[in-house]
Amino acid sequence: MAKQLNIRKKLIWSAPAGGRFVALDSFVKAAEDQDWSDDEIQFVMDEVVEAADDAEGLAILADYTVR
Repeated sequence: MAKQLNIRKKLIWSAPAGGRFVALDSFVKAAEDQDWSDDEIQFVMDEVVEAADDAEGLAILADYTVR
């Protein structure tokens, strides 16, 4: 069974142009810089990778982003 986390943190970063994997790379670097735990980062990565398409993956990243 997949691990469930209730991440309430919001990341301060700017998503680059491109698909979800380009954005995910940038997101991970920003999360590391902002002291997110490895488990939190992995959870978000898993969600984005398992997304049906780029739009869904980018929407997931947007949920974890300060607006």
